[in-house]
Amino acid sequence: MQFNSLAFLVFFPIVCALATFFSPHCMKKTDPAKLQRIRHIMLLLASYVFYGWWNWKFCFLMLLMTAVAFFSSQHYSRHGNKAAVWLGVAFPLVVLGIFKYFNFFVGSFCDAFGIVNPGTLRIILPVGISFYTFQSLSYTIDVYRGKLKAEEDFVRLALYIAFFPQLVAGPIVKAEHFIPQLYEERNINIKNIEIGVQIFAFGLFKKIVMADNIAVFVDAVHAAPGAYSAATLLLSAFAHYVQIYCDFSGYSDMAVGCARVLGYDLTRNFNLPFVSESISELWSRWHISLSTWLQEYLYFSLGGSKKGNVRTYVNLMITMILGGLWHGAAWTFVLWGALIGLAQVIERFVKRNFKKKPKGKRPVPMRILSMLLTTSFFSLMALLFRAKSVAVAWEMFVSILTLQPGINHIGFWPVVSIVLVIFCCICAALRSRKLGQRSIQGYYPLVDLSTVKGLVIFFTFVGLTLGLAYTGESPFIYFQF
Repeated sequence: MQFNSLAFLVFFPIVCALATFFSPHCMKKTDPAKLQRIRHIMLLLASYVFYGWWNWKFCFLMLLMTAVAFFSSQHYSRHGNKAAVWLGVAFPLVVLGIFKYFNFFVGSFCDAFGIVNPGTLRIILPVGISFYTFQSLSYTIDVYRGKLKAEEDFVRLALYIAFFPQLVAGPIVKAEHFIPQLYEERNINIKNIEIGVQIFAFGLFKKIVMADNIAVFVDAVHAAPGAYSAATLLLSAFAHYVQIYCDFSGYSDMAVGCARVLGYDLTRNFNLPFVSESISELWSRWHISLSTWLQEYLYFSLGGSKKGNVRTYVNLMITMILGGLWHGAAWTFVLWGALIGLAQVIERFVKRNFKKKPKGKRPVPMRILSMLLTTSFFSLMALLFRAKSVAVAWEMFVSILTLQPGINHIGFWPVVSIVLVIFCCICAALRSRKLGQRSIQGYYPLVDLSTVKGLVIFFTFVGLTLGLAYTGESPFIYFQF
């Protein structure tokens, strides 16, 4: 089930109605603790219906992963047996490895050593497995580190792992952020609806108006890259960067909005990456839940920056390569992670050895130039996300550098979307400056729906979204990860 589907348009109001019915406001004579328990069970069942809409069989896989996380953490909490922790960490990694990476590694090994491939496993990649696997891992590791007590209620843990707004494409929510909310009285109210609906609508606009319309242009160029000019290929690279951002951040916004309507808070997943002045800054603004997860559970576990410069660079490269591999079982993603990691290593090296610490803020023209260079680099790297192979991405990259002649096609939506992104960045910069913020911060453009002006603005925005929406079938890009 997708957020931009008719099925969800029916599903979500039913869930909200049930959540409202089982609330202290409607059932005043019932024990609030009992009502909370009923709501948790209802939301858990709704989450499994949401996930099972694609393939109900994989609900059992998620349930098994939840059971392993629950019983291993319980056993460690009561008996201090580290073997239980190893089980809680190893099991989800093995499951992820079999479903997502087995065929890739076996095929790559056979190709490298000239061995006849014994065959591949004919299995379907479960939607969202990378996301709920990481949530299961973070819970087990946090219990081991003492940051979190082992959850005594299986339903609460299962709801944390399976909560449907962020289940299939994030954001990756840490247990220490979400599970405490399940102990609080979280209900649907007018304020949460007002904020949640607007955030959802904002994300929906980014998905069905911007990302899906850009995809038509990007798909056409990537279908025959040799036929297009270098200028068109370069535009497609920038357009694809905007497409990925609008598609994924749009889903994240819709997830945040749905959760907020239900009374729960999810962490924001993007913070205006286009204003980044370095690759390191961009990575901290892009897919924030993944970048922080990798930093906390992988980079710091390897030693972080505490074991010398060389070890720091190695740790950074390992983290980014595995971060690239997390996105997909293909050499394009591995190379993408390696190049992003290498860029961060070079930045650290230059900053440490050659760059003098500036006095005060840099001049605005220099900051804008840094933003353009960073965006250009990340856009070219995004070719690896869309290309069928490393060879195809390399051919497109060479065609751009050698100014390949060909068809000049300036798509309407890519240009409009890029202009709109620039406009939003300027608005965010002016707002951040007005608020005295040290760096540019993104924000949700919320209006007061209790006023006529706010209602006019909101419904005009909704009308534009429906009128400009791409009507073809277009699943979210990150569903494949």
